[in-house]
Amino acid sequence: MPKVLAVSTVKPPHEIKQQQAVALTRSLFSERFKGIERLLRVFDNGDIETRNLSMPIEWFEQAHDFEERNQLYIDHAVTYGVQAVESCLKNAPSAITASDIDAIFYISSSGIATPSIEARIMNALPFRDDTKRIPIWGLGCAGGAAGLSRAYEYCLAYPKANVLVLAVELCSLTFQKDDYSKSNLVGASLFADGIACTLVTGAQSHIKTAQPMPRIIGTASKFMPNSEDVMGWDVKNNGLHVIFSKSIPAIITEWLGPVVHDFLNKHELTQTDIAHFVAHPGGKKILTAYEETLDFDETKTKMSRDTLREHGNMSSPTILYVLKRYMENKPVAGDYGLMAALGPGFCGELLLLKWE
Repeated sequence: MPKVLAVSTVKPPHEIKQQQAVALTRSLFSERFKGIERLLRVFDNGDIETRNLSMPIEWFEQAHDFEERNQLYIDHAVTYGVQAVESCLKNAPSAITASDIDAIFYISSSGIATPSIEARIMNALPFRDDTKRIPIWGLGCAGGAAGLSRAYEYCLAYPKANVLVLAVELCSLTFQKDDYSKSNLVGASLFADGIACTLVTGAQSHIKTAQPMPRIIGTASKFMPNSEDVMGWDVKNNGLHVIFSKSIPAIITEWLGPVVHDFLNKHELTQTDIAHFVAHPGGKKILTAYEETLDFDETKTKMSRDTLREHGNMSSPTILYVLKRYMENKPVAGDYGLMAALGPGFCGELLLLKWE
């Protein structure tokens, strides 16, 4: 079975405290929102302390058109992506270079580029010219988990393969200072920029390790029909406007819970067999909903909560940040892990891991 051998993350340069974000939002929205102080409580209730952005906080005080936002996305995505790939290869348990990589899955939803970002990164690093490129756009917060699932399937088909999953989201560049919707306010309280790269290898790869690493045992994808208004982007002349439904925690409880139980049952497991819950921390309420529907206590979501507190919701890379924490914590051989993430569609992505 394919295995995850390394994960790297890159921290964008501009760290902001949550109270700085509160102050900026208050200054921009106070004249348009009645009861602004009550609405700003969403910043305090999210359990986020710091976030990292690709631009200084002063940038967000001005209006920016789609062209400017997207060019910044391209420039930063290439720079940070190169750093993430180099770090991931360096973190591998044995020597590997860009020339050993057979395929790259590039995951993003916060900007557009043609040629896509991984092609530009291939021009900056010594990849082979026959490396497969698989850009995946539009899965939002589910993208990191979905990227691993697709890499798993690629490595089943090509068991000698070494595959990178690179997730880059610069969510802050989509912030709309003149969008006075509550979705925009919630997004401003949650979203941040993040970059993560993961190395997945097939069963016959020449890259070996003596340490227990997470092997991907199986995956599942689930789609909810006619749910386009739950999460996503509304594309307008000045950029991407967030769609963010308050019903997401209820959806986890009522819809995703049975999906998870069915997935585990197919592998003759129950939630009591899961030692490590690698959950995308979409927000405090979402993690609480996971705990309630899966009967997990807060120890199971600690890694996700810590990631949310220190980084905010970075969309697709966030779950890879959580996975990196688990791998650094060195679970013992035989431990099972469950990865779970939700995204636009509306959809869910699950992966069953076993440290071997």
